[in-house]
Formats: sequence, C-alpha cells, structure tokens
Amino acid sequence: MINLNDLRFFVVAVTHGGFAAAARALGVPKSTVSKRVAELEQALQARLLYRSSRSFTLTDAGRDFYDHAHAALIEAEAAQEAVQRRVAEPSGTVRITAAVPTAQRYLAPHLPALARAYPRLHVQLEVSDRMVDLVQEGFDIAVRSHFAPLPDSGLVQRQLAVEDIVLVASPGYLAGRGTPEAPAQLSGHDGLLTGAAAGTWRLWGPRGERAEASPVPRMTVNESTVLLGAAIAGLGIVPLPHELCRAALAAGQLARVLPQWTAGSVTTTLLLPARRGQLPAVRATVEFLAQCLAPGDSGTATPQ
Repeated sequence: MINLNDLRFFVVAVTHGGFAAAARALGVPKSTVSKRVAELEQALQARLLYRSSRSFTLTDAGRDFYDHAHAALIEAEAAQEAVQRRVAEPSGTVRITAAVPTAQRYLAPHLPALARAYPRLHVQLEVSDRMVDLVQEGFDIAVRSHFAPLPDSGLVQRQLAVEDIVLVASPGYLAGRGTPEAPAQLSGHDGLLTGAAAGTWRLWGPRGERAEASPVPRMTVNESTVLLGAAIAGLGIVPLPHELCRAALAAGQLARVLPQWTAGSVTTTLLLPARRGQLPAVRATVEFLAQCLAPGDSGTATPQ
C-alpha cells in the first residue's frame, strides 16, 4: 500500500520544481524529501523522475502518476474537511427558558430557522413566567425582556434588542374620542393598563422632556397580546412595544398616539452561565439569536 505522505512529498517536489524548494515549502530537510520520493519509486517499482545536479524532470510514468497523485491529495483534503465540518457542527441539546410574551415575540419566529440551520441541534424551550434559576435547573440560556436593568447575578448577559414602548389606539377610537395633542390630554382618555400599579404613564419627549399621564382605566391585563387585541377593538389607548404592534400599525388597525413621545423602552437580554457559553451548540444558538434580533435585522440569520 502506497503511503499517502509519500504522495504529498512527490507532488510538492514536482510542483516546486525540485527537492530543495519542496523541502523549504514543507519545512523539512532536503534529504527527507529525496528519501521519501525514492521509497515511493521503490514501492511502485518505477522511475518517476530524472534528476541530476542540473535537471529535474518527470518520466512518462511520473507524469501520469503525478496527475493521479495530485487529484488523490485534493480528494483526501476534501474528505478531511468534510469530517472536520461534521465534527464541528453544533449538536446536542440546548435548553432555553423564556416568558410567554418573549417566547411569542422573539423566539417563535426564529427557532424554526435555527433548527433548519443546525439539523443536529435539539432545542428544548420551556415557556414560563416564573423566575428560573438557570444553574440549579440546568438551563443553558434564558431570554428575558425587562424594563429596568437586570441585577448582577453572576450570569453572562448579552443584550439582544432595545425597542421603544409606543402609545397606540385604533383609528375608530381616535375618530370618536379625538386624538391627543399633548401628554396632558391623555388623562381624559380610556387607558388599557398592564397592571393595577401601571395607572400612571411616564413619557419621554423628543428632546428628553418628561411627562406623566393617568388615563381612565378601561381594562387591566398582564399579557401584551390581549392588550393589543383590545386596542385594535377600539377600547382605548395602550402603551406597547413597537415590534409587537408593528404589523397592526402597517395594516392601519392601529395608529400612533403622540408619535414624538415614548413610554420608555423594553430590553431583551440573553443570559447564560459562563461555562455553558463555551459549548459549540450553545454558542451557535446565542450567535444565531443575536443576529436575528439585531437592530435593523431582516428576520433571517445565516449560520457563521
């Protein structure tokens, strides 16, 4: 059986036009190249090269052998790369936890694409509004949307997205009740609230101005998609993350109220234990989600 390494010595020698040049390219002594080519000729029982102090040429047999040997090395390198890609491909189980609105808004649109991009990856998503202990419960990643900065928990934090909270209402509601022109006018309008303690809206203007308004409570719901539906139904004005109501705004089901003002912002952060982030499957998932949720993202990520 021919030694594949001997093929490489032979091909490099021919490609570089001599043993000395091949030795420099391979980083080995010239005598090693000469010896290995001689052993190859002995194994083949055929002369492949005419070599002297002044010439280095292929025999007819050597020319034919070079063509096949060169092709064989290319195929061998391709085979090695295929195996290396397979070994490096993210695989295994990645456990993710997220609250209901976060899972619906940020993960549901992108997890199918993640599964297609990495067929050997098994994503386990637990959707729960309880506060999960990642380390104790064995989760790899948590995706959390929050209004205030997250406390220092010893976990790695990676910010994925920050979006404005905007005031919206249906065109029908505004036509019947009038469109507020200033924050103070919100107090006479019906408000759709996220909780009993959210009766006062804190607003920020285009030049950093601050204002507060307390609308008339019309409905209180601690789930954003229900509030979205109530606003589309014309029940009042509601502050919602811009991404959540983007489609309804584009379809004309909702309209911005005080479009120069915002009711703060919501940040989506990915958290993970430091050691988990070194695992190829976890790292690939993190990078995929970060690309998907990056500002200005088109909605589709490409595996790196």
